Amino acid sequence: MQIQDLPYPDPGVPDARSGPRFLRWLFRNQLGGQLKSLAWGLLHFVSVSSLPFCVGIAVQAVVDRSGARLALAGGLLTLACIGNAVGDTFLHRTAVTNWITAAARVQQLLARKAAHLGSALTRRVAAGEVVAVSTGDVEKIGWFVEAVSRFTAAVVTLVLVCVGLLVYQPALGVVVAVGLPVLAVAVLPLLPRATRRADIQREKAGRATELASDTVAGLRVLRGIGGEELFLDRYRRASQEVRHAAVRSARMWSLISAIQVLLPGLLLIAVVWHGVHLARQGRISVGELVTVYSSVMILTYPLRHFEEIAMAYSFSRPSAKRAARVLSLERATDADGSRAAGLPAGDLYDPASGLLAPARTLTAVVCGDPDAAGLLAERLGGHPAEESPSVLLGGVPLDELPLDSARTAVLVQDKDPVLLSGTLRDLLDVPASGDVDARDALAAAQGGDVLAALVEGSLDAGDPMDARISERGRSLSGGQRQRLALARSLITDPEVLVLDEPTSAVDSHTEARIAEGVRDLRAGRTTVMFTSSPLLLDRADRVAFLHDGEVAAVGAHRELLRTEPRYRAVVTRETDDEATAAERAALNGLRKDNGVLEELEEIEETA
Repeated sequence: MQIQDLPYPDPGVPDARSGPRFLRWLFRNQLGGQLKSLAWGLLHFVSVSSLPFCVGIAVQAVVDRSGARLALAGGLLTLACIGNAVGDTFLHRTAVTNWITAAARVQQLLARKAAHLGSALTRRVAAGEVVAVSTGDVEKIGWFVEAVSRFTAAVVTLVLVCVGLLVYQPALGVVVAVGLPVLAVAVLPLLPRATRRADIQREKAGRATELASDTVAGLRVLRGIGGEELFLDRYRRASQEVRHAAVRSARMWSLISAIQVLLPGLLLIAVVWHGVHLARQGRISVGELVTVYSSVMILTYPLRHFEEIAMAYSFSRPSAKRAARVLSLERATDADGSRAAGLPAGDLYDPASGLLAPARTLTAVVCGDPDAAGLLAERLGGHPAEESPSVLLGGVPLDELPLDSARTAVLVQDKDPVLLSGTLRDLLDVPASGDVDARDALAAAQGGDVLAALVEGSLDAGDPMDARISERGRSLSGGQRQRLALARSLITDPEVLVLDEPTSAVDSHTEARIAEGVRDLRAGRTTVMFTSSPLLLDRADRVAFLHDGEVAAVGAHRELLRTEPRYRAVVTRETDDEATAAERAALNGLRKDNGVLEELEEIEETA
């Protein structure tokens, strides 16, 4: 796989049972690139490690005054340098390719999982954690996957050099062959502690990222209530905790690095001391001593990859664990569906609450508990809890439909919809039936002043559709963002549109016009609107009142105001005392009416 082939046509099905299993799965899925990296790594490391042998031959040739062997040494040095240059160049290319392709595969898997879960993702995993996994964690995962092949090449090179030294000069080769494994495993006792500290650092960094994400998302509200300093202090404390954890982790890794420098130095001293002793005895030549000495010096280079692989694994293991946790999430229902693809039509019915939204009508839902209303809206969109039955559309359970068909049939607009940055044209470029024009949708959502505000903020936009929208629409007011999101939902023109408090941030005059616009534009389609606004409720074909998660009353808005005190309390927001007074007044009026009727009956009987 080359970088130009990205993205993958199919990133595959990951083994998300644990972080290490996920890392092994990534390694196996780019085995070809790993073998290329291993081959070029061997060429590079063997070429570097052969330099001391070439130098030793050259030194001995000078001592023996042999021109032929000196020329041979020069030719071998040339070949080694060429192999070093070529191997290093292509090792870097293949290593970077492996890094990027592994990271890209993880990002594709995360994007696919996010699209698969929809709004259920952020309900089960914090948004900050999702951001941390999709940014910093993918780089660390790619780092480890890429470093494995280079580490393997370094290990093979060390074995070859040790065998070569044993054959070339057994007396000194034994010292090197015994000392190198000790150097390789010397830092192993420190790795668990270093790994724990790295885990703590990453955990605290994830919390700080989550806090920053939540703070930025609610910045407008924080400024309105004067809470910037409070959240800023929280982020300062969180960032200081990250700094302290990073310092503690860096201390451990600096100790490991120091050991990786100290122990090879001690081995070098031992080799030189023993080699000089053997040279004085005439058991080895000067060239052989230089060769062994240079080999030990050069071997510190592949030995550094032992430290790198340990560090890469320590940092990638918690990252892979978090990625595997996100990738292991599943929908509560069958996402593939057991029915053929198709768009059913008919009434929308929720068995859990008893809510019925007749086809081609505007049904308003009033619920005193906003959280319960949000859960019901999610169920209507095909995201039921594990213990809840599936919603029926035209008698067909949504979870038996393929995911694409279910999402095409029912669209849910959240209470706090997200606006992506870009032009207004990009924002409204969504999968749609094509029957609703963008300008008609904007008109129904009363987006005229929003267009004017966008054009005023984008001086180079001649067409309002080319006006720029800032990230999450932060340059717009809450009501303007709501209306743009509503227009985007109207353009899709789904069979069933579920709106959760679509006008909670607009004034009453605009709200009344939006109610008329949505009613006219959605004529002949099924619309469910969660709201407690009398202006919207009065224009609904049918109003359902939910109490304790179940439908308690159904009827017209004005009828429910007269007959259902609990409904009236939610819609008019009257207190218990006011409700009691209203009931008493109604009762007294009824008694008076009954008294008048009794008098009339007595008069009729007398007559």
